[in-house]
Amino acid sequence: MSGRPAFPFSAIVGQDEMKLAILVAAVDPGIGGVLVFGDRGTGKSTAVRALAALLPEIPVVDGCPYRCDPSDDRMLCPDCRSRRAGGPLPGHLSPVAVVDLPLGATEDRVVGALDIQRALAHGEKAFEPGLLARANRGFLYIDEANLLEDHLVDLLLDVAASGENVVEREGLSIRHPARFVLVGSGNPEEGELRPQLLDRFGLSVEVATPQDLPSRIEVIRRRDRFDRDPAGFLAAWSDAEAMLRSRILAARARLGAIEVPEAALERAARLCMALGTDGLRGELTLIRAARALTAFEGGDAVDDAALRRVAPPALRHRLRRNPLDEAVSTTRVERAVQELFGV
Repeated sequence: MSGRPAFPFSAIVGQDEMKLAILVAAVDPGIGGVLVFGDRGTGKSTAVRALAALLPEIPVVDGCPYRCDPSDDRMLCPDCRSRRAGGPLPGHLSPVAVVDLPLGATEDRVVGALDIQRALAHGEKAFEPGLLARANRGFLYIDEANLLEDHLVDLLLDVAASGENVVEREGLSIRHPARFVLVGSGNPEEGELRPQLLDRFGLSVEVATPQDLPSRIEVIRRRDRFDRDPAGFLAAWSDAEAMLRSRILAARARLGAIEVPEAALERAARLCMALGTDGLRGELTLIRAARALTAFEGGDAVDDAALRRVAPPALRHRLRRNPLDEAVSTTRVERAVQELFGV
């Protein structure tokens, strides 16, 4: 990995719910991403980049701008698919990508556009891939997601639903894979997130500046040590990172074997009914998140403890009233959980 190394995920102080949500989404990317609301400077982007650096490198096709997996024939771009007909695709290992989507980004920059230089120099209609191509099989990070322009929100909804980016303009017709874990952050006081995009995030967490003195001191201490000696700090945390990486990989491997008892399905449905969530996405996300958590913690079947832990991040943003009022929605979810599950 080039550039400055990422801060170790294991060394992040506090913010337990945020770390748990990101780890659960890493075990099962199909959960639908993570939305993080809260104070600035609380480690939101640090956690995402730390997790990406923690994950093992992935195989990608040599020279492919879409980072296709050479062993997955189902999700190849048109160029890799045609090359595949001639034999196995050459590949190499590459770090998991974290791509920032700036607020001021144009649609062309996000989805890709005609390569003007090649068009002028050679008269060729060539496609210049955008941010969605770079984010394929990685993370797409949107800071201040609640301030994202509406047309980009609509675009992301389409791509998130299909897993493909389709570009038809200027005589071009391009279709390429675009599967990524969407991570958004923002401050509710600066504007609401559109309900359509809000519902697309599987999990929603809130973060806050630590208010206890020991935690604040430890944050400063670790960050200072990392800034002064990144290599030494990474070495000191290498064992913890390796252990966490092993747990993620083991959880992914056993995810399909985790049992979801009928009682867990009933608990999930009753909880969502009590909260009045719209549709069934709440139940589905709740079960998927509980299954991923169970796999991560080495269990065999989803139980009440797993459902209780993932209920707030899975449901707080799906309530009909005040969906962005984290304090109120969190209280409502916790009250419903207590009434259903007991102490």
